[in-house]
Amino acid sequence: MKIFRFPGETQAWADARRAAGKRIGLVPTMGYLHEGHVSLVRIAREHGCDAVAATIFVNPTQFGPGEDYGRYPRDEERDLSMLRAAGTAAVYLPDVKEMYPEGYQTFVEVGGVSQGLCGASRPGHFRGVATVVAKLLLTAKPHVAVFGEKDYQQLAVIRRMVRDLNFDVEIVAAPIVREADGLAMSSRNKYLEGEDRKAARCLSRGLFVARNLFQEGVRDPGRITAAVRKAVKAESRAKLEYVEARDPETLAPLSAPSDRMTVLVAARVGPARLIDNITLEGGAAS
Repeated sequence: MKIFRFPGETQAWADARRAAGKRIGLVPTMGYLHEGHVSLVRIAREHGCDAVAATIFVNPTQFGPGEDYGRYPRDEERDLSMLRAAGTAAVYLPDVKEMYPEGYQTFVEVGGVSQGLCGASRPGHFRGVATVVAKLLLTAKPHVAVFGEKDYQQLAVIRRMVRDLNFDVEIVAAPIVREADGLAMSSRNKYLEGEDRKAARCLSRGLFVARNLFQEGVRDPGRITAAVRKAVKAESRAKLEYVEARDPETLAPLSAPSDRMTVLVAARVGPARLIDNITLEGGAAS
């Protein structure tokens, strides 16, 4: 497994793979990996990628004042071991000065899908996400890039950016990977201990209530989100931020009954801000 610290050497690796007719997959991460991240490597390979690269970079421009940039969990040695075991071909680990050198002044702004939800409480967050992902795509030059559905709004932002700016890359969505008790896997789960860890299950519990209602024939987004809200608020340790039903493709808010919706929830539990979602369509959910 090759390890790169600089954009030029990463681009040279990508150019050589492309010249050899290889199909490149990319899995961008902020590190402190878990099984959800490892599944993205497998999914990239399932999409015909001969060489899968990963990136590890805790991106400061997507963190706002008072957020957890400084304490975001990091463990480079552990991450590299997991990626090596998963058969990753290369890992790009730039530092902040490489990504944002002195005098840096270019950012990517995506409208529409970045508004509301997490965009409402984290101003500038998705500008940082779009900018860093654009830079990583231009550096690693993948044919396929895989992103998890847990960060559903982020996925929508990246898809919109790639479409609008004509990036020559296929964006693949990977299903949420959950712990045995239903909690969506996240690097920030490290912040949860004791009773907070138990309390965090209220997000997925609420979404599973939504799934059950949908399977029973309920299509009213107001009724479905009210049930999720009730389930989360029943947990005294959780501070609900939002529950919304949106169109899965456009993320437009839904008010009328619909046979297809994504229900998104965010809440603070102890020191952690957690997000989760579920897409409901037909008689199934994902």
